[in-house]
Amino acid sequence: MLDGSLQHPDLGDIVCVFATGAYCYTMASTYNGQPRPAIVFVRDGKARVVTWRETYDDLMARDL
Repeated sequence: MLDGSLQHPDLGDIVCVFATGAYCYTMASTYNGQPRPAIVFVRDGKARVVTWRETYDDLMARDL
């Protein structure tokens, strides 16, 4: 979409954010029980996962 609007995402869609600012992932919190997304770098058409997406098991592993 060229007008800058966001289409309604469907389950299973991938959302790409090109620039998130300096503190997006490092300041992310899981206080609301939502796992953090993966981080993927893309250069010259090649993708590289640099941080794997968290699972609910990852979140529960932090609980005592």
